Amino acid sequence: MDSILVRDLRIEVLIGIHKRERHVAQAVSIDLDIGIPGTTVFASDKVADTIDYEQVALGIQKLAASGHFKLVETFADRIARLIIDDFKSPWVKVSAAKIGILPNAKFVGVSIERKR
Repeated sequence: MDSILVRDLRIEVLIGIHKRERHVAQAVSIDLDIGIPGTTVFASDKVADTIDYEQVALGIQKLAASGHFKLVETFADRIARLIIDDFKSPWVKVSAAKIGILPNAKFVGVSIERKR
């Protein structure tokens, strides 16, 4: 399966269940594997025939700014829906992790996969 890869996209987002997490944005690291919608792009060499990863990143930033998320799972699912619904990807794998949230752990997060 052909895919676009985005690694360690850092997004500031209000996320968490604790009171302090409702008011202070946290860095979330996002990894994406985005299914390419067809093979036309390989012959055309045109961004119109694939998914523009810059627009995906901007969409995720807009989603993050839309409000508070209690769970990383919910945030990851909303990212997956955005990519499938708005960018017409046939499938996506989203990994989202809060950085430095637990002592002695680099990050804590989730990985989900969704198909159209």
